[in-house]
Amino acid sequence: METELEKVLMSFYKEEMILYIANHPESFEELVQLALDEKQPYSWRAAWLLWSCVEENDRRIKNHIRSIIRSLKGKNDGHQRELIKILYLMDLDENHEGILFDHCISIWEKINKQPSVRFNAFKMIVKFSRKYPELSQEIGFLLQDHYLETLSPGVRRALLKMTNNINNTSINETNE
Repeated sequence: METELEKVLMSFYKEEMILYIANHPESFEELVQLALDEKQPYSWRAAWLLWSCVEENDRRIKNHIRSIIRSLKGKNDGHQRELIKILYLMDLDENHEGILFDHCISIWEKINKQPSVRFNAFKMIVKFSRKYPELSQEIGFLLQDHYLETLSPGVRRALLKMTNNINNTSINETNE
């Protein structure tokens, strides 16, 4: 039997879904659990909606960070992308950062994955590299040609622009 939230996920436009969650805060936990599950087509849509309903460092997500990271493995590309986008908004503790960093490296290295999930995994890697400058040395390795071949020229430019900012920041910090 389909829950009310599941009906909303399949019947409403995104703006209406966001409004539904805002007007039914008791549905937020169901939305999170659905995003973590493998109950398609609801789970991907729940993750997609969840990203639009959370704020930076949203306290409602804090207790779910470990579960979100753990659930990344085995999800399809679009579902992984949406979960990574949620995690990108959060400040993570070092243990979670390390596990998520490893997941993101693994996703990035799989060149047959959708470019959008790889791009978001790389954004997370860059975020960690800004926090931990010693990781910036990994970036050059991750930008080897064979990792970039399956990406569009626009995505490649965006990645290089992101990494130039890291290199410039590292150079500026060294010169100060």
